[in-house]
Amino acid sequence: MQIEFREIDRSNWYECVELKLHDEQEDFVASNAYSLAQAAYEPDMFPFAIYRDGTMVGFMMYGYDPDLEVWEMCRLMVDKKYQGQGIGRAAVEKLKKLVTERLGHIMFYTSAEPNNEVAIGLYEKLGFVKNGRIVYGEVMMEIQL
Repeated sequence: MQIEFREIDRSNWYECVELKLHDEQEDFVASNAYSLAQAAYEPDMFPFAIYRDGTMVGFMMYGYDPDLEVWEMCRLMVDKKYQGQGIGRAAVEKLKKLVTERLGHIMFYTSAEPNNEVAIGLYEKLGFVKNGRIVYGEVMMEIQL
């Protein structure tokens, strides 16, 4: 599957905000609008849109958490119309390569709500392991890149 990451700018920010999750998933991830606002005020946050064949299908953000002193994938969402097609998996694999190119072979983190079994299962299949910590109410996971 060919996906690409594109910067979010004035030409596509509204489309990004309009991406939707299934109702039962909305408590699992912050809204894209909130994430874009966060990235505007936190200098080490890097948001981007996920595109497949020229269509925006999701949103992703990684950054540095100064409180935890870790680099992490802090957002991943795929619009409800495109879920179940391997886009999330492909996006995380692409992000792992991007982070390695930019930051080297570092310990990289993500987290998920404890009852978000789909996300936890995906991250485990992609090599993340639970590290036994609960941070901000979420299960923390890590991978050596």
